[in-house]
Amino acid sequence: MTEPTDGPIKLDIMSDPICPWCYIGKAHLDRALAAHPDHPFVIEWHPFQLNPDMPEGGMDRRAYLEGKFGGKEGAVRAYAPVVENAAKAGLKIDFEGMQRTPNTLDAHRLIHWAGIEGKQTAAVSALFKAYFVDARDIGDHEVLADIADSIEMDAAVVTRLLASDADRADISARDTHSRSMGINSVPTFIVAGKHAVPGAQPPELWAQVIDELRAGAN
Repeated sequence: MTEPTDGPIKLDIMSDPICPWCYIGKAHLDRALAAHPDHPFVIEWHPFQLNPDMPEGGMDRRAYLEGKFGGKEGAVRAYAPVVENAAKAGLKIDFEGMQRTPNTLDAHRLIHWAGIEGKQTAAVSALFKAYFVDARDIGDHEVLADIADSIEMDAAVVTRLLASDADRADISARDTHSRSMGINSVPTFIVAGKHAVPGAQPPELWAQVIDELRAGAN
């Protein structure tokens, strides 16, 4: 992955706020970046819906999981690695408290608007916390407005935007574009517009990438 560089390097991240592996992957990346404060990355988050056909109001989480994984036992088996890896990353996930699986289009719209204000990563962090730690319904407009307020965005403006169709088509088109590039799971990280790094990679891998990029600049 080593390439000469003497400036910032774009790190594009395809993610969904209800994706537990995205939550874990961000925690791993955050740990590596904190350990390397002179890292070269400029991060941009991109929309990818795990469930693009989810009803607009979301659905009961238990019904969703049992339908997707063929019953309660299948859902438990599917999520066992998530629970294990989240614990290793020092993350809390309140699976028992989650009542609904939301449609995340509006959450992605909030991330987009936050990006315009330079608060994109803050929005992503707040959405992950709201969903995984606080078990809130991040498809609910009041919840999204409250999240916007928590990162010093104008909640009244966000509420008006959510009530409109603003950027809905754009978010859907960007999601479709990612799939057309061959991305079919998240998180997917793209370094310098060229190198795809799929999955919730450990901090050690990101440390290695950063070291290689530094070496390429020397």
